[in-house]
Amino acid sequence: MSRKSVELFYDVVSPYSWFAFEVLCRYQTRWNISLKLRPFLLGGVMNESGNRPPAMVPNKGTYMFKDMHRLKKYFGVPLNIPSDPPKVMFEKGSLNAQRFLTAIDASMPDKVEPVTRELWMRIWSRDEDITSPESLAQAAKKAGVSDKDIASLLAAMKDDKIKRKLKQTTSDAMAIGAFGSPIIATEVNGEKEFVFGSDRFPVLADMIGERWEGPEPGVSSKL
Repeated sequence: MSRKSVELFYDVVSPYSWFAFEVLCRYQTRWNISLKLRPFLLGGVMNESGNRPPAMVPNKGTYMFKDMHRLKKYFGVPLNIPSDPPKVMFEKGSLNAQRFLTAIDASMPDKVEPVTRELWMRIWSRDEDITSPESLAQAAKKAGVSDKDIASLLAAMKDDKIKRKLKQTTSDAMAIGAFGSPIIATEVNGEKEFVFGSDRFPVLADMIGERWEGPEPGVSSKL
């Protein structure tokens, strides 16, 4: 039976995308799927779709930060709220981080997963920067990328080819109807469909003919 293709469109500025990322990484060998990590630019998607960040709506923002405390336990992800979330999300943003991940995807795709995870650890666990070249280099080094390759990646992320690739991935997400992050796309009966967020895994499992076993399969009873 051929593997189902599953694409995760994500931005490391989104904490809910971290939950979805970890779950899909756990299931990529448990389900009969081929997982493709596709870093895109959430700011571009929000602008193009006319959406607003939850934190920009007072009641949503209050709920979101309470919700994340519950979800970190449910998903088994070491998330901690940064000391200044608006600055992290709206002032500093994630453009450099997403370009860096795009450069990694173009030349060494096997490192996209560990570098992505380390960027999330920096921004959403240890309240560290993910915008400067030094910060990106530290994340990559911790993920096992050599100093020589890091230098090449930092140079590549400034190249127009990488900038266009990130724009194209963002456009690809928009083409299937994206309005936020994470977007998890697959094909059903020959047509591309997607689910949004980190709470639709039972639905996704049903779409691809697999069994949902909770956020930590094999060790969790949180069905």
